Order: sequence, then C-alpha cells, then structure tokens
Amino acid sequence: MSKRPMLIARRSFLAGLNLAVGGLAVGFLTSDSLAEEPSGRRSGPKPKTSSQAQESAVPGLNPNVFVHVAPDGQVTIVCHRSEMGQGIRSSLPVLIADELGADMARVKITQADGDPAYGDQNTDGSNSVRGIYEDMRRVGATARTMLIAAAAKRWKVAPDTCEASDHVVLHRPSGRKLGFGELALEAGKLPVPKPADVRLRPKDELRRVGRPLPLIDGPAYVNGSAVFGADVRLPGMLTAVIARPPVVGGRVARFDASRALAIPGVKRVIEMPVPKAPYMFQPWGGVAVLADNTWAAMRGREALEISWEHGENATYDSEKFREELTASVRAPGKVYRNVGDADGALARAARVIEAEYHVPHLPHVSMEPPVAVARVEGDTCEVWAPSQHPQAARAEAARVLGMPVEKVTVHVTFLGGGFGRKSKADFVSEAAWLAKEVGVPVRVQWTREDDVHHDYYNTVSMQRLSAGLDERGKVIAWKHRTAFPPIGSTFAPTNLPSVRDLQQGVLDLGLGVPNLRAEACQANAHVRIGWLRSVYNIFHAFSVNSFIDEIAHARGEDPRDVMLEVLGPPRTMGLAELGVEQLTNYGMSLDVHPVDVGRLRRVIERVTQLAPWRDRKKEDRALGLAAHRSFLSYVAVVASVVRNPSGKLSVDEAWVVVDAGTVINPDRTRAQMEGSVIFGMSLALYGGVTMKGGAVEQSNFRDLRLVRIGEAPRKIHVEIISSDGPPGGIGEPGVPPVAPAIANALFALTGTRVRELPLSRALQV
Repeated sequence: MSKRPMLIARRSFLAGLNLAVGGLAVGFLTSDSLAEEPSGRRSGPKPKTSSQAQESAVPGLNPNVFVHVAPDGQVTIVCHRSEMGQGIRSSLPVLIADELGADMARVKITQADGDPAYGDQNTDGSNSVRGIYEDMRRVGATARTMLIAAAAKRWKVAPDTCEASDHVVLHRPSGRKLGFGELALEAGKLPVPKPADVRLRPKDELRRVGRPLPLIDGPAYVNGSAVFGADVRLPGMLTAVIARPPVVGGRVARFDASRALAIPGVKRVIEMPVPKAPYMFQPWGGVAVLADNTWAAMRGREALEISWEHGENATYDSEKFREELTASVRAPGKVYRNVGDADGALARAARVIEAEYHVPHLPHVSMEPPVAVARVEGDTCEVWAPSQHPQAARAEAARVLGMPVEKVTVHVTFLGGGFGRKSKADFVSEAAWLAKEVGVPVRVQWTREDDVHHDYYNTVSMQRLSAGLDERGKVIAWKHRTAFPPIGSTFAPTNLPSVRDLQQGVLDLGLGVPNLRAEACQANAHVRIGWLRSVYNIFHAFSVNSFIDEIAHARGEDPRDVMLEVLGPPRTMGLAELGVEQLTNYGMSLDVHPVDVGRLRRVIERVTQLAPWRDRKKEDRALGLAAHRSFLSYVAVVASVVRNPSGKLSVDEAWVVVDAGTVINPDRTRAQMEGSVIFGMSLALYGGVTMKGGAVEQSNFRDLRLVRIGEAPRKIHVEIISSDGPPGGIGEPGVPPVAPAIANALFALTGTRVRELPLSRALQV
C-alpha cells in the first residue's frame, strides 16, 4: 500500500512531467551496467537529481523525466517502479510507448533511481498501473504532441493533419513522413504543453495494450546477467551479517567478539545502534560481523557470545495472545459501519449463527532475503538495493547518516520477490550506517533465518461474525468484529485499526443485508507489523467467505446461491449505501471506482460456470468457492480438494476469474493469478509464525513450509473479464479468495470446519 496521501503523490508526479529526463536514464541492471572504473565508481553517466536534470538535458526531446527521444531515433523510457517478477517493466513502458507511437524495437527501458521527480515510486498496493494509468499515457502523449508539432511546423501544415505511429510522424494528406530522430532536436526546442492540454489516443489506437506482450527481462533472468541486490560488487567491499535481538525492543547486554575475530576473513565486529519505539525503518540493533565474504561473516556471527536484554515484549506468547484477541472480539468495539439496527435484528432473528476465525502472523519469505550495498564517501552516500520503495530507502539512509537526502542516491536492482517486505528500508539503513562506520563499502546480507526471525509480519487477527436469519433462512442481520494490531503501530503508538485498515474487506464489503454493523476491537502489537501481499484482506476474506459457506450449510443450500443472495442485486454502492462515513478506497475516488456488487457477482457466476460446480461434491473430491473485492479488482476462486487412496488431502485444480478493468498485459495478469493461487495455498496450508518468549519459533523452510512443486495444482485455469473500465490492481487481489476457497472445499469433503490458518494444524494435508 502507498504510505503517502494520493494527492501529494499526484502533485509530485505532475510536477515531474515538466522536468527534463537528463541523466536519470542510467541504463539497466545487468552485469554490463555495473562495470567499474579504476576509482571504483560505475562507468557511464551519474544519476542526477531532478533539479540537475533540467540544467543538463541530453540532446533531443526531453519533455519529462520519463521519456527521451534521441536524434538517432533511440527512445529511452524510464520505469520508475521496481521489478520483482510481476513484469512491470514489460507493461508500464509499453503503455507509454503505445501512446507515443514508438516502435518497441527502438525503445530502451532504464530503471529509475529513487527521486521525488517521479512522484510515488512505491511498488506496493497493486498501484503501479491503476494509480497512474492516465498519467503514464499522458507522459507518452506529451512527447507525441511535441513531435507532431515539430513536423507540422517544418511542413507548414496543421498539427491535426498529422499522426505518429511506428516511430514516424505522418502527414496524412500528402503521405510525407519524418522519423522521430529527425524531429527530436526541433521538438526539444518547443514549449512543453501542460499535461491537461495533451490529448490521449482513443483506446483502439493503443496497439499493444491488452494483447500478448513479451517478458522483456526474461533473457536476463535466464542467462544470469540480471543483477539482484546480492550481485553488486564494489572494490574494497566487506560483507556484514548481523546478530539481531531475538525479541523486538531487546538490546545487547554484553558480547565477546574474540572468537569471531579469530575466524579467517573476519575484519570487524561492531555493535549496532539500539532502536527506539516507534521502530519504523531503523536498524534493528545487535552486533554486526564484517568479513571478506559471506561465509566468513556467517561463521563469525555463529562464534559470537552474546547476552540479551529482551525487554517488555519477552512475555509475548502466541497462544496467550490468541486468548486476548478472542476476549477483545467478544466485547463491543468501536463502530465503523452501521446500517439499520443489527443488534435489534439479531435479537429478534429466528436463528443466529456465530463463528470466530483466527489467522496468525504471516511472514513474507520472498525467495531473495533482504540485502543492500552502501558506499559513503565524504558527504555523499550511494546505495544499491532491491527496494520496493526507493524514496523511503533514500530518506532512511539520509536520516541514519545525518546528511541531506539530496546527498543520497539509491539504485534499484531487480527484486527476487518482495510482497511488501522490501518497501521497508531497515536493511538499507543498516548498510548505510555500517558503511559510514567502517569507511568502506558494505553489503548487509540477511540469511533465511534472519528473514524469518526479524520480519515485519502481517498482523495476527481474530474475527467474530454473527448473522441473524428470519423464518425463511434469509439473512436479516450481519455483525462483524475484527481485532488485530494495526500496521500503524510500527510508526506510532496505536492499538486500534483505522478506516484505511478496515476498507480491506469490512467497510467496502458489498452486502444486501438490511441491518449491518462493523466494529474494530483493540489489540496491542508486540512485533513489527508491516504490509504483506493483500494485507488485511487475507484474514477478512477468509472469515467472510468461510462464514457465508457456514450460513449456506446451516440452510442446506448451494453456497454459490447463498453468496449471491447475501450480496444482493447488481448495484454500485457509495458511502451512504455502505453505511460508513469515510472510505479511503485504496486512494481512488468512489465515483470512479465504486463498490460494484454487479462485478463481484459476475466473477462468481463465471467461475462457477468454468468449474464443474453442479458436480461439486464426490466421494473423493469437493469444490469450494470464495470471492473478494480488493485493490479495486474483483476475483473469484473455486478450489478442488481431493483425497488420495492413502487418505492424504491435496488441492489438485483451481479456477480463477478476475475483473480488473482495463488490463495492459494479459500474460502477466494470468501469471499473477497463478502465482496468487500458489502463494495463497502456502498461507492456507502452512502459513504462519508463532512466538514464544517474544521470539519467533520457526526458522527456515524446514519448519515454515511453502507449497512445493509436487503439491501444486495440476491445473490452474484463469479467465480475465474483458473490460474498458479503469484499471484495478493485479498483484494482490488474487490472494484473498484462495484460502477460504480451500477451507470451504475441505469442509465439503471432510465435514470438518476449520476456522483458523494454517489448515494443516487441524487436517492432514
């Protein structure tokens, strides 16, 4: 999720449209682009700040910080969002090129450094397309407008008689053509039109949008030239691994480094600064071992003798905290949503159904653990990191070093997965602090155990849902209480979710129930809480979809039919219809992106047409259904659970239907939905970390399982609803319905209702 107000981000972005690209296009992340000069600096142009870029624009057309057209016809497009496997570099630049009319064979894509000139760079919240779709089109349209204006001026014709496509400007009446390169210098001398004055192409002229697109970085992944954070090497660099406090808020009582320093290759042992609450993105404390190589640093850390003061969170125990959460949701909370009289309707209902659902802390465990390289020279700092949020990393490095943010450069490498973990800048601040302390470049490398033990976990939650049914079984009342330590506790003292938190499956849940009430209950944080792919939607979707399935079972009816009945007829819902005073709506206007029950119904109806829903229960196989709106997209999932002759249960097939409005890259969208099924299966079957004595009990994949190749469904079917509507999110919306679909299928097959994750704790899966 974006941490900045959308208005500020948009103003910053629009300002960036009038800045020259200059040296910001720095070439992309392959082994070739990291060639070192004898001084140890990278060869090629140095990245410049936005103010410097205006002063030293390279020859050609530089209408904004995103596009440059060179006199030789080469078009450079800057991708300001981070690539972590989702294919944003294969999508966003293509949208710009389509608006421009460029030939992709003559387009070079470069990666942006962290810089406010680009507006919001946080690759999080499924916002890389949906939040800036028209703005990115306007980026390309601005350059196209100026090229056409230059051609029209040379030909002495009206600009509206010209068009740009296939890397040329064509004068339609005469058939004359000029290449982009031939016009670049002339166009670059023209005034840059205001963004609001630029005309966008009709959608049918966007030749690549919505069609199969190549994975641009695929060859670099395959041939090994792609540079991830741990691939960066600088002369004189030391590698650091850190023994961090096992309990949040803990600190070093004493340590003995003598055995560590005796390890060949170990150069320094340094105590890290002690963090203070609120923890935000500070270094996490502990003791750093710096060595010539990673192996020596790891062996040195193992040899350290450390005694810890664990602090007030040493009493944190997952089982005891579950009891606290349960007590919290069994008492009234703060009312955030109210329609009708839910308590009165429950009191007079012919039947009341109630259930409680628990989801533990969930870790990120992206394939690439956190890593960052920093070099401090004089009053400047240079960082290389797989960051989802390079501007936050830049600000945190500047804070730790006590230098102006303009003196810090953050280069974004490829990310080996992120899921929200790499939006946090703690690993960057550790590298920056150590680099200044030792006076040489430092790579801070996290191990898998570090990643599991010191994550910003998705929060633990307890949900209590109550439904009142009339004599016919129709739901006339719905009450939802939710308790979880909010992400805000990482940044300021708080123990109550905000409207922004509850928009994820509570306040924006479109229901056709006349009496509704939603309450948030208190929960104190004892670990660092952070964003995980789909965030709070994970446990809200799990509870709501499981509960609807329970209502259907109580009525003895088809869960699909009951779900559609509870949702009510197709309609759009604003604040009044939802019964809320405020809805942040993922930073977008409710007028543009209302809560659309019709779209949710459509994906439910379609997915149950694709799956053999009418034949949903057999002796050795059953289907489960779930659907959810998140990040302004609508996704429905049907999961098939089978039992083999030995009694083992597994997910053998899944069907996914997604309505995400306008889709730029269908192939990447399908890949994201397929990945969401695997990700959601891992959460459903094995997910979760537990705390004892304030410390995480799990450590690596041996006790924190992920779905393995042999457990993956034999088929995952994905259908994308065709739409001309505004884009919704893609990366996260596929995850929330997966766990409840599996849980509902397990119930249909076994008759055992499991109301907690991971499901493996209650069933043999």
